[in-house]
This record gives sequence, C-alpha cells and structure tokens, in this order.
Amino acid sequence: MSGAAPEKMVYAFGGGKAEGRSGMKNLLGGKGANLAEMANLGLPVPPGFTITTEVCTAYYANDRQYPEGLKEEVEKALGEVERITGKKFGDPSNPLLVSVRSGARASMPGMMDTVLNLGLNDDTVAGLAKLSGDERFAYDSYRRFIQMYSDVVLGVAHHTFEEILDTYKDDRDYVLDTSMTAEDWQAVIAEYKEAVESALGKPFPQDPQEQLWGAIDAVFGSWMNERSKTYRRLNNIPAEWGTAVNVQAMVFGNMGETSATGVAFTRNPSTGEKRVYGEFLINAQGEDVVAGIRTPQSLTKQSREEQGSDEPSLEEAMPETYKELAAVFQKLEDHYRDMQDIEFTIEQGKLYMLQTRNGKRTAKAALKIAVDLCAEGKISEDEAVMRVDPAALDQLLHPSLDPNAERDLIAKGLPASPGAASGEVVFTADEAERLAQEGRRVMLVRVETSPEDIHGMHAAAGIVTARGGMTSHAAVVARGMGRACVCGAGDLKIEKDGSKFTVHGREVKKGDQITIDGSTGEIFFGAVATIEPELSGDFGKLMEWADKHRRMRVRANAETPLDAKTARGFGAEGIGLCRTEHMFFDADRINVVREMILADNEQGRRAALDRLLPFQRGDFEQLFREMKGLPVTIRLLDPPLHEFLPHGEKEIGEVANALGRDVKDVKDRLSQLHEQNPMLGHRGCRLAVSYPEIAEMQARAIFEAAIAIGKETGDPVQPEIMVPLVSTKKELDLVKDRIDAVAQKVFAEAGEKLVYTVGTMIELPRAALTADKIAHSAEFFSFGTNDLTQTTFGLSRDDAGSFLPNYLRHNILDQDPFVSLDQEGVGQLVAIGAQKGRETRSLIKLGICGEHGGDPASISFCEGIGLDYVSCSPYRVPIARLAAAQASLAAKKRAEG
Repeated sequence: MSGAAPEKMVYAFGGGKAEGRSGMKNLLGGKGANLAEMANLGLPVPPGFTITTEVCTAYYANDRQYPEGLKEEVEKALGEVERITGKKFGDPSNPLLVSVRSGARASMPGMMDTVLNLGLNDDTVAGLAKLSGDERFAYDSYRRFIQMYSDVVLGVAHHTFEEILDTYKDDRDYVLDTSMTAEDWQAVIAEYKEAVESALGKPFPQDPQEQLWGAIDAVFGSWMNERSKTYRRLNNIPAEWGTAVNVQAMVFGNMGETSATGVAFTRNPSTGEKRVYGEFLINAQGEDVVAGIRTPQSLTKQSREEQGSDEPSLEEAMPETYKELAAVFQKLEDHYRDMQDIEFTIEQGKLYMLQTRNGKRTAKAALKIAVDLCAEGKISEDEAVMRVDPAALDQLLHPSLDPNAERDLIAKGLPASPGAASGEVVFTADEAERLAQEGRRVMLVRVETSPEDIHGMHAAAGIVTARGGMTSHAAVVARGMGRACVCGAGDLKIEKDGSKFTVHGREVKKGDQITIDGSTGEIFFGAVATIEPELSGDFGKLMEWADKHRRMRVRANAETPLDAKTARGFGAEGIGLCRTEHMFFDADRINVVREMILADNEQGRRAALDRLLPFQRGDFEQLFREMKGLPVTIRLLDPPLHEFLPHGEKEIGEVANALGRDVKDVKDRLSQLHEQNPMLGHRGCRLAVSYPEIAEMQARAIFEAAIAIGKETGDPVQPEIMVPLVSTKKELDLVKDRIDAVAQKVFAEAGEKLVYTVGTMIELPRAALTADKIAHSAEFFSFGTNDLTQTTFGLSRDDAGSFLPNYLRHNILDQDPFVSLDQEGVGQLVAIGAQKGRETRSLIKLGICGEHGGDPASISFCEGIGLDYVSCSPYRVPIARLAAAQASLAAKKRAEG
C-alpha cells in the first residue's frame, strides 16, 4: 500500500448511528450514504463500514495500490462491527461473516461485483453450524461463498459450479436447491474446492483476511470491467467518479422457514401506483431474488391474487414482520420524499434493512409519482418538474399495440417493463448488437440476463427472459433503458445452441418475428399493429408545470403536414427547420427536379422551376395552415444537386427515357456534378449564387403561400426564410437581395404585403467567428449544429460510425458529438456566434435546429448562453419542453446561490 492518503478513508455505520449521512453520496456512494442515513434514522441496519470513492480514485491513480493507512482504518472499523455484533471475524467458535459490495454515487444495478458470506472457511463453517443450530444452512452458505468468491475474485467461471450442482441434483432427482441436505452440501463443497484447485493450482483461500482484501480488490477492480464501462457510457457516468466499497455484517435469509429475503419498491415502478410492490423468497439469500434463479413470491396478498399465484405472500406468511416492514417503507419514502427501492432480510423472524435508494422507474411511473407526490404535499411543482428525466419521456412518445389488431399469443410472462416492441428473435447479446448495427430490430430472448448482456440489451428493441421476476436484472435494466421487457416466461424452452425456443409444442426459430407487450407480459408470434400514444393526465399536468417555468421556446423540424400536426400535438411552438429538399423527392415531382438539373441553360431551368412552383406553394400552404400563425422557418435548397439524380445504369436509363433525354446526356451531367467531397462542395447558399432562379422560385412559393393562408384563416403568416451554409456576409447579401426582389414582385401582384424575415443557418466555423458582420444582414441565426459539428471536428456524420465507437470506448470522447453537443468545441462556436450576433443586432432571434435541439444536456447549454429557442424532431418536442424547463429552473437556482 502506498500513495498519498485522503484524510479519512473509512466511515462506520450501525448500532443506531453512523459517521456518514445521505448528503455524502459523492464520497460514500449511493449505497454507503443511504446505509448511513438509515442507521441514523434508527432503522435495523446490520453494522458495517464504507471505504470511500476517493480510495478508488487513488487506487487507479497509483497503479492499483491502496493509500497508506487504509489497512489500519479497515481493521479499526471491522473491530467496531465485531463489538456491535458480539462476533469476531475469523473466530471458529463465534464467526462474524460479512458482505462486500460496490456502491457508486449513481446506481449501476448488477454492473459491479458483490461477495456474500465472506469469512467462511472449513473451521468457521462448523462454528456457524453450531451457533445457528442448522448445519444445512451453514454449509449452504459456505457453498454459496465458494462459488461467488471463486467467480468474482479468483476468476473461476460461474458455470463450473453450476454444472457440478446440476449434475449432483440430477443424479439424486432433486429439483430445487432447498431439497439439498447438509450432507449434500458438504459433498458439493468438496467438489467445488477440487474444481478451484484444479483451475488455479492452489487451494481455495482459508484465511479470512486474505478473503476480505481479495474481495475489496475485486470490487474496486470491477469499476473498470467491460460491463461497467459500457453502462457508464450509455448513462453518461464519468469514470473518475469511482465506486465505494461497503463491508457489512451478514444477516441470513436462508436460516429456515422463518427467514427470508426480498426486494421492494414503495410504489409500483412500472405504473407509479401508490402501493407496495415487490417480491421475496423464504429460506434464501438476496442474490436468489435478483438473479432470477428461483421465481419469487409476492409481498402483498393483492399482488399474489392478481398474478394468480398459490404461493403465500409475505403479508400472509409473516403478517407481523410485514406490518413492521410496511411502516419502514413509509418512513423511508417520507424521509427521502421519493419512491424507494429497498432490499431487506428477515433472519429467524427479525427484520433487517440492507439498502434503500431512489428507485429506477419507467417514464409513465416517473410522471405519476412526481405528480402524486406534489398532490400529497411532499414536493413542490418545481421539484416535480426536476424529478422526471426528459430523455425517459421517449418511452411514452411511441406507439403501443393496437387493441383491435390480430395477434397470435404464444406465451405470457411478467410485465417487467412497459411498451410494445417487435423484432426478429436472437439469443445472444453479441448477435443483438451486430444485427442492430445493421439497422435490424431484434428481440433478445434469454433464459435469464446477466450484466455481461448489457450491450445486447441496449441494442435490442425488447427483451424476453424465461426466468426471473419483476426485480430481476433484466427487469431493472430494461426499465432504466426504456426497453419493453417480459420476464419469467417459464413456458419458453430455449435450445442451448441458440437456434430456437419451444413453447407449448410450437417452435420459434432464430430470425422469426415476435412482438411483446411489456405492460401485460404477453408474447405474440409475428409483428402486431400499433397505435399512437395519448398524452394526457399526468403527462399533461407535468408539461403544464414545465411550460410555466421554461424560458426558451420549443419548435419542431418538420416538412410534411403530418410532421407539423404531430409536432403541434406534442406542444411545438412553431417550425424551426423545414428542409425543402425533402419535398423535392416526392414521386410526382422528382422528374421535374431532374429536368431542372439536366437543363442546358437558365431558360430551361426556369421552365422546369415554373412547373415545380405549384408543388412548392402547396407544400408551404399546408405547413402554414397546420401551424396556425406560429413561426415557420423555411430553409432554401441545401444539398448538392447530384443527390437528386440516379446513379445506377438501370436508373440512369429509366430517367433518360422518362425525360426524353439521351443516356449520355444524363451521364455527362452526373460527371459535371461529381465532387470529391460534396458535403463541402457546391451546396447551400452556393447553389443560390450559381443558380439564383432556384432560390427565386422557392421565395415566390413561400410568399404566395403565406398571403393565401393569411387570407384563408384571417391570421397573418410571418415566414422566416433561412439561407443555408453561409460563410460570408456578401454571400447572404447576394441571396437576400434576390429574395427581397421576389417579395416586392409578389406583393405588387397580390396587392398586399406581409412581414417576413431573412436569416441564416450558422453551420460553418467561419460564420460563427464572423457572426457580427453577418448579423448586419441576417435577422435571425439558426445554429445548424449537425453540420457545425462535422465542420468543426472534420468528421462526416455518415462515415464516422465506423470509428467513433472506438473513440468512446477509449474515452477519447465522452459521448458521440452528433448525439450530444460538444460544449468545449462546437458549443464555444455557438456561444461566440450568439454573442457576436447580439453585439450587432441586440434583438436578433437565436435558435438551434440540429438534432441536439432534442438532447437535454445540449438544451441546458443553450439555456446557459441565452438562445431563444431549440428545434428538434416532432417526437422529441416533449423532451425538449421538459429539458428547457429544468435548465431554466437550474439556472434560477444557481442565480439565487
């Protein structure tokens, strides 16, 4: 052990007091801080101690060496646990056993390592048997310890022990582990130890101190395992946070029929309903519940009856203990003012609390819980708005199963995570990830999931497991990710070779389509039709509160009436980006566009554009009509012209024939338009400089449509015309002069005027750096952060997918810059552009319209630099509304100090 030591590295808890508290989550991790808080509240918490996250940071900074003095602090804290329990670590006659668990400041369920029953060896197991009066329990605990420690610390694969146990049980016709006697466990233990010595060339460690430090090493080491790194990357958890290690006196849920272990939520984490929700197992340890190895029982009689189970609930089996537990649930929820996820153990009738934390929940549950807690007077409207993760709303904004659609029900499990999903069946996480990267929707079907499956679970559209309950790994992780999930579908018999599963004699092969409804637990063969969500009730209430508190407006990126209608339904306050090129690809006009491109001169181009004009005018009329007077920002044609032309021999021939042109003419024009790097080529405002007639046609269509809809509705339309890819003021001036000239012509023809503005999309670094000059001509800026990211990084968004994952994996980048705004680089250009724009034109309207407009972290940045609005895809509008409100509330809180 070496290196500079933090001032205090170990914090004790238990015996009705603790050195830590819940506000010390960054230092003690979530588990350690909450154990300390429960101890301070006087709840029955087994004593223990927490090694801080600072030790983890020092451990990795010093080549996996611990700071000086840690060993002494651990020994002192362990002595205090011995004093409180009246037991001694390593004492053969009165042994203290401990658990060693991780505890990061952000919950990472199942990602890091845990060791239970530590301190057992050939001597202390006999002492435990004598003390407990139950040999079977003692040797069951010892075999669990050998199996877990060997897997987590020594690197002997878990399946090695499962195969030994399965073979032993099969030879004796045992079905359940509870059928095993003490003698059976002793025989299995002997085989386990032989397997360890065979694998490692040395016996299983018998020294409890060696065991303890081996487990502490393993937990700290697991902070950097692949599944933890993947989880952190997916959930934006910084690696430098580190994890704490919690060492706690063991209590035993496997000491017979008066002992049990369970996991509970103070409200339903799927629906948000205010009632106790959870599961337990009699004569079991906690890992049995979450691992999905045994199907657990319900906590309450009501839940048992709803699930149609004959197994008694805890409320029925141990009524007094349940009553005590229910009181603890209420106390913890009142104290933390949020739904709690709680682990508990009952040892021979005595209740112990092992953990509490704010429970992971679905978006639907998050909304209901936040609104209900506000109605109950426990939190304010502001707090309710801050409680819901904006990104989680995505779970609510997509279709569910159409109740009238035909469906072929093949099985039913537990409704572990709501939402509907269809996809082709795969049986491994690697295959799920591979096929998803090809753009295919997959359903990951497993006997049970484990933390190693995290990458495949993230890639899958939905998850099905044959084993496990509502609090199993699959259920908890799926809910956190927003994936539909069905657990405990016990009728599924999955082939070990991963080729198919069988259910009620019916085969479903790899690649077959299935659909799941995570709200009912139903599994259907084939794809089932869906319907759009209805967003009202709790959703509407929270959005109403959010809208009260946000400063920035939220618009949508939309080109079609359906997109515009969808956006309005989700609360969009205008269109921030209409990409007109999307309109040119419609079947009834693409050939006219091609005629324009293939024309030999300006006269030919104008003739084709005259035929396009009615189409464009109709497009804009529909958008103006749908938006009912709200602002609509229309971007002039942006992509290079070659994108509208065919490229294969067959397509070239078909187009030439349709247009009455020679194939050679089409090929020659393609050759003329060919560019080495078209995204940095002849596109954006450069098209309007070369072919001003295109911009003129689009401007005329905009003005004529605006006048027509203004007359039709009686509400004046004020279009915003956006010139793309400007890098100099002179470019913008040239195009703006053309637009203004068209406006005067149209106004003269129509005999009336309208108010309009001309602005630009800031998507080039030069434009951001010279924004003060451009603002002399531009009446608004819309930051096109998609292209600004490409041009700042020198990355092609279309090609970067082949290497960006490596940059994320190696922590070169913290996140994909096309998903969340790169605030250090691209963000600074946006800030510079905004500042310079305001220096010239103090009231210039500022927004962003890249995909970052729907990303909560990016929205927070936009709030910080004072942009007026964000624009995003229609389905992300509610996310943006909530994120903008949270950003505004956070800014207000910072300002108040």
